[in-house]
Amino acid sequence: MTRIAYVLTKPISARLLLKGQLRFQRERGFDVIVISSPGDDLDRVGAEEGVRTLGVPLRRAIRPLADLTALVRLYRVLRELRPEVVHASTPKAGLLGMVAAWLARVPVRIYALRGLRLETARGPKRLLLWCAERVASACADRVVCVSRSLADLCCRLGLAPEEKIFVPAAGSSNGVDADRFLVATDDREKASLRERLGIPGDARVVGFVGRLTKDKGIEELIEACGPILRSCSDVWLLLVGDFEAEDPPSRDVMHRMRRHPRIVVSGFVPDAAPYYSVMDVVAFPSHREGFPNVLLEAAAAQRPVVGFRATGTVDAIQDGRTGTLVPLGDSLALARAVTRYLQDPKLRARHGNAGRLWVTQNFRPEDIWSDLTRELVRLSHDRAPARGGVSKRLVDLVGASVGLLVLAPAMLLITIAVWWHLGRPVLFRQRRAGFHARPFELVKFRTMVDDGGTSDEERLTSLGRFLRRTSLDELPELFNVLRGDMSLVGPRPLLMDYLPRYNARQARRHEVKPGLTGWAQVNGRNRLAWEERLEADSWYVDHGNLVLDLKILWRTLFRVVKQDGISGPGHATMPEFRGSPE
Repeated sequence: MTRIAYVLTKPISARLLLKGQLRFQRERGFDVIVISSPGDDLDRVGAEEGVRTLGVPLRRAIRPLADLTALVRLYRVLRELRPEVVHASTPKAGLLGMVAAWLARVPVRIYALRGLRLETARGPKRLLLWCAERVASACADRVVCVSRSLADLCCRLGLAPEEKIFVPAAGSSNGVDADRFLVATDDREKASLRERLGIPGDARVVGFVGRLTKDKGIEELIEACGPILRSCSDVWLLLVGDFEAEDPPSRDVMHRMRRHPRIVVSGFVPDAAPYYSVMDVVAFPSHREGFPNVLLEAAAAQRPVVGFRATGTVDAIQDGRTGTLVPLGDSLALARAVTRYLQDPKLRARHGNAGRLWVTQNFRPEDIWSDLTRELVRLSHDRAPARGGVSKRLVDLVGASVGLLVLAPAMLLITIAVWWHLGRPVLFRQRRAGFHARPFELVKFRTMVDDGGTSDEERLTSLGRFLRRTSLDELPELFNVLRGDMSLVGPRPLLMDYLPRYNARQARRHEVKPGLTGWAQVNGRNRLAWEERLEADSWYVDHGNLVLDLKILWRTLFRVVKQDGISGPGHATMPEFRGSPE
């Protein structure tokens, strides 16, 4: 079972950014552990996701002595847990987690980049943040960027090379459950929320959701909405979020926000979903993002969005279709775009509906989780040590060479027979998944016609049946063994399409080279159900050795003579593998 350790500064990040993802991976056979600052929030993460948790004090602010202590603790924890994968995110935990994982020699190290604070920093602070990001990226095997624009920026700043960067699916940290944000039809609930906020029922509302900080563009938003509020007495500004001491707006802006009768600050709310229902348009003038969830939530709630053309935001708004992008820092352009939506209900509805459709088609959480999990499995395979070593490779080389020499006359006769009955090409070539799931070209003797029917059974010729029954169609695979694509013994190579359908245990079949024959082939071959066959492959991965390989080769000779297990019931070979039931 592959063990994954998630390292985050604060457990609230796991609740907001990894909700459902941790359970998804646990249900697919991974041993998931969340390492974060101790407290009730961390306990809730464990209870909600069904995963183990471990408390290690981590601070967001730069505290050299405390940070060094945290690094030592993380190193000791990782040495004790011995995870195959460490996944670290958020600036402080990303740096400390990646360094600790590198020191502890964790095989796979993933740094999740959800934004770059250095983008809006200046002077020595920017240099310090650049160095921290550069070190974290250098210690990582893969840098997961939550948007394409963030990945491009990461490359331009020299933080990581392009080949090291991975963007999951269409982007975002965790996708969005669109149904949670569908605007409710119960007018009484909307009226009740408006009443609690002090907003009249017939008012038009400009909304904002997020931290009330300079980086989030709160100063530009207040400047943009000033003229709108002065000229339209029925327009209100609703700010869903709270201030932060690290990056507060100016005193003048704070004063205007608190004194204006039609600016409402809700403070922090645990769930922003109901608040979108009282908004007519969502303004999001952030200066920098990774991939802003707020914009996906607003679109899921069928609300048009206006944002600055900033990193991350450009990935979350389809300009002119789901919302409007304006130049970064341009308060006047922001005001014009917001006013346009306030004055045109049809445009609001059109862009709101298009936004929801876009989100439901491209940002399902399960799609993000599946793509991340596939990449994680692939990295685990790539970093896994080769099984068998020199002795297995030597047996493969000697066995394949001797086999080709001894069987050369038979292969020549089969070549002539296939050419005579089926024409050219004589060999069947197909991409299959090999060691570490890397594709290679498998070669076999051709046994089917190209246009004899739609099913394999209809296309299979009498010569083809003979070749398959005697396993003579497999002989060209000895060349695959010589090239190093395959071994004499190992799980049979299957289609590339099957890779995302394996669960975590089944995917382990790619920790060894595929073989001409294997444990499944001498224990039922194609008569086995897919789950039994893949379980036999996994068993071989755990127990394979030279003595077992020789035993399998010996038993294979008897299976070939008996012509046992050539095909599954009702199929020329086996039915398509569509994944195991949950």
